[in-house]
Amino acid sequence: MRKRLFDVVVITLAAVVWVPVVLLAALAVLLLSGRPIFYRSQRWVGPGRAIEMLKLRVMVPDAHTIKDHDASDLFLNTLPDSPLYTPVGRVLDRLGINEIPQFLHVLQGHMSIVGARPLTDDVRDALVEAHGAIDDRWESPAGLTGLPQLVGRTALTDQQRLQLECAYSRLVMEGGYRIRTDFMILLSTVLITFGLRKPMTFPEALAFATLRPTRVRQLASQSYTPSRDVDAVA
Repeated sequence: MRKRLFDVVVITLAAVVWVPVVLLAALAVLLLSGRPIFYRSQRWVGPGRAIEMLKLRVMVPDAHTIKDHDASDLFLNTLPDSPLYTPVGRVLDRLGINEIPQFLHVLQGHMSIVGARPLTDDVRDALVEAHGAIDDRWESPAGLTGLPQLVGRTALTDQQRLQLECAYSRLVMEGGYRIRTDFMILLSTVLITFGLRKPMTFPEALAFATLRPTRVRQLASQSYTPSRDVDAVA
């Protein structure tokens, strides 16, 4: 209940910012990349549950039919330097703006702001084949951002990412959840994305799911030094 309250309050209060941003980004896609403006695809958001997810289109049309996958990194199914990205799409993806339309899924109750990222069929199947059951990562709702995004998509192995997502899910489901944890994860995601703080290390991100709230606040506020070597939006 507290997590749902946090999601609704944050998205509602921030609507004066994110709604104009999405409208301007959609206009940029239309003018610089053409139609379609949005990209829809089936994504798993929980055990046995998939939804049609909405994003701003950042790649060439029908990019999903073109193989561009690094088999050594199952989560990273499209490489950051992939030629499939359109010029405007690469910018939107780097800033995470293409993901903002998913706020609608959060308001509908299908997702949360913070949680394990939804997966396509092929990535989910490949992860299950490589690592076995992965449903622990989805005991809490799927989300737009989470602990892996505090480290960066190219800085984690699949196993480390699963460990971070499972740790956060256990935190929520076992009664250790605090609203301030989601707030700090969201704030850190924004600061890292815009280069206002350095990405965290794997142990630092894992600490969000294991440390006391006072230590989490200390961890989230430390080392806020500008850094442009960022690739934190997954």
